[in-house]
Amino acid sequence: MTMIQALRSAMDVMLARDDNVVIYGQDVGYFGGVFRCTDGLQAKYGKSRVFDAPISEGGIVGTAVGMAAYGLRPVVEIQFADYFYPASDQIVSEAARLRYRSAGDFTASMTIRMPCGGGIYGGQTHSQSPEAMFTHVCGLRTVMPSNPYDAKGLLISAIENDDPVIFLEPKRLYNGPFDGHHDKPVVPWSQHKLGEVPEGYYTVPLDSASVFRPGQDLTVITYGTMVFVSEAAALETGIDAEIIDLRSIWPLDLDTIVNSVKKTGRCVVVHEATRTSGFGAELVALVQEHCFYHLEAPIERVTGWDTPYPHAQEWAYFPGPDRVGAAFKRAMEAA
Repeated sequence: MTMIQALRSAMDVMLARDDNVVIYGQDVGYFGGVFRCTDGLQAKYGKSRVFDAPISEGGIVGTAVGMAAYGLRPVVEIQFADYFYPASDQIVSEAARLRYRSAGDFTASMTIRMPCGGGIYGGQTHSQSPEAMFTHVCGLRTVMPSNPYDAKGLLISAIENDDPVIFLEPKRLYNGPFDGHHDKPVVPWSQHKLGEVPEGYYTVPLDSASVFRPGQDLTVITYGTMVFVSEAAALETGIDAEIIDLRSIWPLDLDTIVNSVKKTGRCVVVHEATRTSGFGAELVALVQEHCFYHLEAPIERVTGWDTPYPHAQEWAYFPGPDRVGAAFKRAMEAA
């Protein structure tokens, strides 16, 4: 499956298993979503289970909070992650706080799907990676899969979870893995082992990272599209990097990170989002706190730049394998 097909399969499975699951958002019903992730679901389950919403992100998320409080499990789509800002009050003040302020009497068992990231020439308003904003909010879970197998299992886990889950989907990975070399032909998921996705029900646990690539020289902590960019950098530099795919950004699997860094003694953090106050800063702090006496070199960080995503300079902004590989070399050369 492509990631699009895997996400659709997850929603199909959950619509069939649980009558309380409903799916809605802009153009997700009849049209099947701007990326076709919900294609065919309305025809299969009807307009009361899969339906279109007005162009009002605050309204979409606000109604989902109310539905979740009374037992439904809404899965709503923000058409691009860049458009979540009008719904920020509903996400932060309502969904994230509901369980706490009701002392557990109510929960916001809802999933908010958002395509994110660049690499598709979307410009400043269709390329943002806002994951750090959500990780700062107590009461939210933030997830970003890097491949179809994880995408389906994580989405099913998110829908079944009683907490609100921000489910970020890297657009550049929808149809195939992307190693940052934009001038090469696109590799389809059908040629990658992680494109092998079971048809039925299965879950990937939230809060669980995976060792995407075992290695001995240094640890790379990353997620989303940067998993494959980091893999390309390891192959091109010849550095035996162990790549940790966080999958669940927050809460995260700290044990997997710590065990890897203690083994390798070197660490590089990679993400596509803006550098300042990006989630990489939290990762650097955690590694410093838990692995200081095992570190043999300063922690390196490779990110997007502190600027809006530039349409004309897409690949100057995008942290490609050259920049990631240079960080690998600096980490290896440091005393």
